[in-house]
Amino acid sequence: MILHQSISICKLWRLSAPPKIFLFKPQCSRIRAFGSAVSAAKVAVTNVNETFFAEENVSWNSLGVSESLSRALSSIGLHRPSLIQATCIPSILSGADVVVAAETGSGKTHGYLVPLIDKLCQISDSSGAIAGQDVSKHHRLSLVLCPNVMLCEQVVRMANSLCDDSGTPLVRIAAVCGRQVWPVKEPDIMVSTPAALLNYLYSIDPERRRRSEFIRSVKYVVFDEADMLLCGSFQNQVVRLINMLRFDEKLLSRSKNSEAQVSSTSDLEEFIDLKADYGEDEDTEVGEDKENLEADTKGLKRRDWRRVRKIYERSKQYVFVAATLPENGKRTAGGVLKRMFPDASWVNGNYLHHHSPRLEQNWIEVSLDTQVDTLMNAVKNGNSMADSGPGVLRTMVFANTVESVEAIAKILTGAELECFCYHSDSSLEERTKNLLDFQQEGGVLVCTDAAARGIDIPNVSHVIQAEFATSAVDFLHRVGRTARAGQPGLVTSLYKESNRDLVAAIRHAEKIEEPVEKAFSRKRSFRNKIKKRGREASHMR
Repeated sequence: MILHQSISICKLWRLSAPPKIFLFKPQCSRIRAFGSAVSAAKVAVTNVNETFFAEENVSWNSLGVSESLSRALSSIGLHRPSLIQATCIPSILSGADVVVAAETGSGKTHGYLVPLIDKLCQISDSSGAIAGQDVSKHHRLSLVLCPNVMLCEQVVRMANSLCDDSGTPLVRIAAVCGRQVWPVKEPDIMVSTPAALLNYLYSIDPERRRRSEFIRSVKYVVFDEADMLLCGSFQNQVVRLINMLRFDEKLLSRSKNSEAQVSSTSDLEEFIDLKADYGEDEDTEVGEDKENLEADTKGLKRRDWRRVRKIYERSKQYVFVAATLPENGKRTAGGVLKRMFPDASWVNGNYLHHHSPRLEQNWIEVSLDTQVDTLMNAVKNGNSMADSGPGVLRTMVFANTVESVEAIAKILTGAELECFCYHSDSSLEERTKNLLDFQQEGGVLVCTDAAARGIDIPNVSHVIQAEFATSAVDFLHRVGRTARAGQPGLVTSLYKESNRDLVAAIRHAEKIEEPVEKAFSRKRSFRNKIKKRGREASHMR
């Protein structure tokens, strides 16, 4: 019955849509059964204590976290730190720059929120004084940068869940993104996207009063999903913000050391030197002074970033967090970080760029004639897993394009399956509603890779790749939506003949227990290498 419903939906959609974006070809009979899916209860899982939680003798207090924050964590069910939290929290509390690279679902968000909140709570408990100064005049702000609004709001919710004994959040946190305006009362933690923050600092503050005060007040900066922020469309915005923050550090260090006043041209020289340090192109804007000081810069030569940097007193801490952080090549996120912050401490998760040992994977090769039937059976088999355990069942189905998501959703809806869509073409309100409904009601969330990064949906038991990921990075983020926080999970990957080389490389890395990155060329990052193969595969379709 389900098959005939899906066929009729396909035929109706095929008549109303261009053939080029038609995802599934209908078929007249069931050609292939779903094969080897297993019940979640039968998944062989390594001891959770060995793969997620720190040792039993490690507590929040033993990591240096205050008693009040430890109680707040326990009140929301976080009685013990995870492995990555036990490793990164002391490093962040030490004040050093830290790079946290760990697998999805390992607890990285609390890994940076806990030490930030602990630092802020200690400041507020210091009798209203910071180095003998009034706290209100020298506010210490934590800035968290995320690639999208949904992740920003998620970070805010997680921070607000940590409350004192009276139920009041331990710190004030505000999001500046989407429809959220600049807060009237200055928060302790501000969460924003790079574009939204720059827009407020430049467009809405032409006199630069807020900008200077804001940059000076920022003491802790976190880059969540750092590999995405440091590459692609975000890179110029993020590097621009880093330049502004580091330049403020140099100026503050100079003033503390009572050095002689320097001219604006000398300041600009140092700013350009920072830009050269981070490999920024010469035509990238030099802050807000580019037009006013253009004449002064004509005689200045760009300095080579390889020169020894000037030593100055640090006044800000930088934390970079990512679930995938390729290091091969200087243009990869890891390569950029090693060049920009050579003294940073690196904290790597045990399963970075690996598959979780709690994850069961099924690989099924399909054709145009079999993929509808195989997908339907995969979803149906995932639903049967609900019989083996309590709670709401959640399945995520990934596709590569918005058109494919809509096509799959029509097929599943026609088969009377509860289904929600999530992709970038949907409005923010629609995405938020669908995500909330999926969390509360369960069912199937059909989505693009917009839902693969950062979004924490508890108890997703099954992830299905209706279309195989176009990069190893996207693959790792997709499969990371399940088997989170010490729980088991199942991934079913459908792939075509054109995807065989990608699948073979990933499966070989899994077989020999090597990071996926090592399955590809050392001269090129696994992000770029697999994308190149993905493009070749798309031409073969």
